Amino acid sequence: MPRPTKQNPERGAARTRLLEAARDIIRAQGFAATTVDDLCKSAGVTKGAFFHHFESKEALGVAAAAYWAETTSAFFAAAPYHAHADPLARLLGYLDFRKEIIQGDLAEFTCLVGTMAQEVYGSHPVIREACAVSIFGHAATLEPDIAAAKEARGIKADWTPASLAAHTQAVLQGAFILAKATGDRAIARDSVDHLKRYIDMLFTTNSGREGLQ
Repeated sequence: MPRPTKQNPERGAARTRLLEAARDIIRAQGFAATTVDDLCKSAGVTKGAFFHHFESKEALGVAAAAYWAETTSAFFAAAPYHAHADPLARLLGYLDFRKEIIQGDLAEFTCLVGTMAQEVYGSHPVIREACAVSIFGHAATLEPDIAAAKEARGIKADWTPASLAAHTQAVLQGAFILAKATGDRAIARDSVDHLKRYIDMLFTTNSGREGLQ
């Protein structure tokens, strides 16, 4: 994913730089391999500044997950897929946008909170919980469009908007893992294409595609 940022002067420049360093370095080399020295060097701050803002590396991990949620929320809120009139078009446009931003090096498009959750789910439960808040919080932004598309097309099914929204994130996180395993972003883009085809069929098999714009 591109590097969305949202400067917050009231938090202090050093704190923001440390969070941005965590975002970039942890995606590149993982949480365990990232040292406080790495973060301070990248942010251009002293260890004293680090421990002024964060009582531990674990606390930094929790804060980094929250910062990721905050900055990516703004990034997605400004994305062009929201302009579609039809809710299904917005949902499919979201997937097009997700595919579009899979570019550059692995660390530039993979997910910070997904990376941390995979690594620290057992060793740092507070970071895992912060990552879950971020992932499911983002998924929740898709639920209104899913619910509206389901209602507009008269779809009667036992799946819920929340379950489908969570499934989109499961596929995306899995796509990032495959990209890491192969070193090839193309496999992640293919996974998004398959997800789009699945959702398209889920909504249109019995209802047609009238009204998409």
